[in-house]
Amino acid sequence: MTHTHHTIDYVELAAPDVAAAKAFYSAAFGWEFNDYGPEYAGIRSADGADEVGGLTAAAQPSSHGVFVLLWSDDLDATVTSVREAGGTVTNGPYEFPGGRRFHFQDPAGNELGVYQTT
Repeated sequence: MTHTHHTIDYVELAAPDVAAAKAFYSAAFGWEFNDYGPEYAGIRSADGADEVGGLTAAAQPSSHGVFVLLWSDDLDATVTSVREAGGTVTNGPYEFPGGRRFHFQDPAGNELGVYQTT
């Protein structure tokens, strides 16, 4: 997968019942998933080669149940840029299987995440 620095790269949807959400999106849109346990499933891209998002049972920062993730070529530099621009880091950086990420709030209160794979 080709990632572009500081662009929207991945979207997580809140799914308190991941199995039910998978059944819905599979039936409605033909989506396929990579399973990572009962609390997370990656949404496969149309060609099946990559993931474009995920279904997560974890509590979402967004009140609307959608969490947008940006890609970074240099996560630590992006943390610094967010802080210097007036954003507030709300979580991380932390490790996840395959990489690192952090969450931040922009000055308007929107919460987003930024990640980088290892």
